[in-house]
Amino acid sequence: MRVLFITANRLGDAILSTSLLAAMVERDPLVKFTIACGPAAAGLFQVSVMPNLERVIVVQKLPWARHWWELWKQVAATRWSLVVDLRGSGLSQFLMAYRRRVFRGSGSSMHRVIVLSQVLKLPPTSPRIWIGEANRKAALRLWEGRQPVLAIGPTANWGGKIWPGERFADLALRLTAPDGILPGARIAVFGGPGEEALAETALAGLPADRTMNFVGKLDLLDLAAALERSALYIGNDSGLMHLSAAVGTPTVGLFGPSRESVYGPWGQKTAAVRTDLSYDEIVNSPGYDYRKHDSHMLTLNVDKVQRAAEQLWRYCQDD
Repeated sequence: MRVLFITANRLGDAILSTSLLAAMVERDPLVKFTIACGPAAAGLFQVSVMPNLERVIVVQKLPWARHWWELWKQVAATRWSLVVDLRGSGLSQFLMAYRRRVFRGSGSSMHRVIVLSQVLKLPPTSPRIWIGEANRKAALRLWEGRQPVLAIGPTANWGGKIWPGERFADLALRLTAPDGILPGARIAVFGGPGEEALAETALAGLPADRTMNFVGKLDLLDLAAALERSALYIGNDSGLMHLSAAVGTPTVGLFGPSRESVYGPWGQKTAAVRTDLSYDEIVNSPGYDYRKHDSHMLTLNVDKVQRAAEQLWRYCQDD
């Protein structure tokens, strides 16, 4: 069974879509994938690591939607058992395919993992990241010593979703204090390429002798392996939050101008904590403009996030 799987440009959406890949592998371990995705997500899928993967095609957006023509030229000669198009492009209509399943978006209030499962009428399956031994060895070299590591993700792809960096620093100091849940732990700060400036405030408030700055310094699978070795992750609603949850790390996601019911971290070892204002209150407030990068996370205080982190940590220890 050969499947063309067209997934998202954005990292977070691509990670959530791996729930469908995992479900298809569970149903048919011999299925073979060709995955087409945006540049930000391409590092998730490595032929040398993912056993069911034959090829990765990076879809770079071009004017006048020419990227679809370029993709068609690369896949039109194959007769596909199934084409799954999560970008609603209509490309599958011009391919030789036994079955076609196209997702054109949803206004559903259900979690995106559940909505995606309905594309193929499969049970909801947790997102999965295929990590290689080389990636795990690289992550092991990053962790010097045996102290636990608190991971934080103070960046996001939009300023409206970014909790102030000084609050991240305050929270990390509380959680790693002698009376905290991770006493003496080191603090790892994660972020993607080009997000270095967004992490500066958080980094400035953290002790240099216990802080590791990995912002923009790791490829995706090395980053996934580093998150896998972390004791706890706390971060804004972002692709890194979904990556942490997908590798099984206890994950706390921070929400304001996005819906945690739809995009919260998925899994039993996760929690979502939001601002004192609901999503509707934020997006319907006077002056709200999604094109601006002013933070909408200011009504979320450190005490509230600390309580959520401590509660999740205790739950995971008792599990």
